[in-house]
Amino acid sequence: MDNTNKKNLSVIDKGLAIEGNIASNGSLIIKGSLKGTIEGESVVIAQDGYVQAETKVANITIAGVFQGDITVTRDLIILSTGSCSGKVRCGNLTVESGGVLNAEVVNTGEDAELVAAEAAVADSV
Repeated sequence: MDNTNKKNLSVIDKGLAIEGNIASNGSLIIKGSLKGTIEGESVVIAQDGYVQAETKVANITIAGVFQGDITVTRDLIILSTGSCSGKVRCGNLTVESGGVLNAEVVNTGEDAELVAAEAAVADSV
């Protein structure tokens, strides 16, 4: 059976606290807490989840709490139970009624991947 097209799914479950660096291919669901850095494709912070991190992802959905710096090349979605604070750089931004966004925001629109690559180059200089 060929598994090359299947995406990985990783879960930081409720009651689990992690401090460190996470690099994820596929989807990462956070129900517990994470302090550190996250790099990956798709992240979901569940309603009970708490993240304090520097984050670079393609897509993120926040139903819990996020604090820190975040670069999202595609979609940042804050659900009605979600809270996001810090510095945000994103391609597309959606905040549901009841969701909290208390951040410095740069919406990069369609050129988000290019802007993220340019920011990475500028940071390395």
